[in-house]
Amino acid sequence: MEVVNNVTEFIFLGLSQDPGIQLMFFALFLLFYIVIMVGNLLILLTVFSDPRLQTPMYFFLGNLSFVDIAYSSATAPKMIADFVSEKKTISYWGCITQMFTFHFFGCAEIFVLTVMAFDRYAAICHPLRYTTIMSVSVCTMLASLSWLGALGHSFVQTLLTFQLPFCSAQTIDHYFCDVHPVLKLACADTTLVNMLVIANSGFISLGCFLILLASYIIILFNLRKRSAESQRKALSTCGSHLTVVTFFFIPCIFIYLRPSTTFPLDKVVSVFYTTITPMLNPLIYTLRNEDVKNSMKRLWNRIVSLKEKQKG
Repeated sequence: MEVVNNVTEFIFLGLSQDPGIQLMFFALFLLFYIVIMVGNLLILLTVFSDPRLQTPMYFFLGNLSFVDIAYSSATAPKMIADFVSEKKTISYWGCITQMFTFHFFGCAEIFVLTVMAFDRYAAICHPLRYTTIMSVSVCTMLASLSWLGALGHSFVQTLLTFQLPFCSAQTIDHYFCDVHPVLKLACADTTLVNMLVIANSGFISLGCFLILLASYIIILFNLRKRSAESQRKALSTCGSHLTVVTFFFIPCIFIYLRPSTTFPLDKVVSVFYTTITPMLNPLIYTLRNEDVKNSMKRLWNRIVSLKEKQKG
């Protein structure tokens, strides 16, 4: 059957309709986005410019920083611009593109965080075999599978949503094109699509979260036999990862592991995994990681030294 579609654009309600609050949000989220871009770009530059950080852990940290830049860019620029726009509209194809990129990079983040947990498990529980387990080829394969899995997820998610007909309703009660708010506008039965969305997004989030928890339980069990210094270093690294995982996965599970029902709280919860987590990642991994901090100091010293030579 041919899909009937009379909609050429959608209108966002955004986070608030109050002009004063919107102006405050504009300044706040612009600051957040600048922190996301600067922090994650700095981590990327540090990781790939320092030979001492050419290890599996920092390879995946570099992947995570790139994902955070792209993931936040799928929603933040449009949201920030809408705070000072009279009409918050997005074209039909713009909505499709935003949903696809958002779910592509969001799912990539889920898979990269899961792979990072496996990396920590291999490093702590199998230190003598670590270089064999996490070889260059294995790291490349895991990163490639993460990106390919995210691509498949996003394609299915977007196709399921936009194969439905949209007749006249245009107002999306959100600040970006996500599955549940868009499904509410479809003029067709969405029961089957809702179930498939839960299977696609909800179970991916929950499954990866349970794998992460299991890996940390095994790591904590193995740490009992280690020295106090080894325990401190391992707990510091895993603590950083667990903080990021909690801020990202709990809101995702809340949003996607349920039928297509929207609550007023959804928009606030979405801010955590679309903006707060990408902003906190560089802060958490930098402030709690001595290797990254020392590498950043060396990078800064090289930049200062280069500038002094140019002046001389």
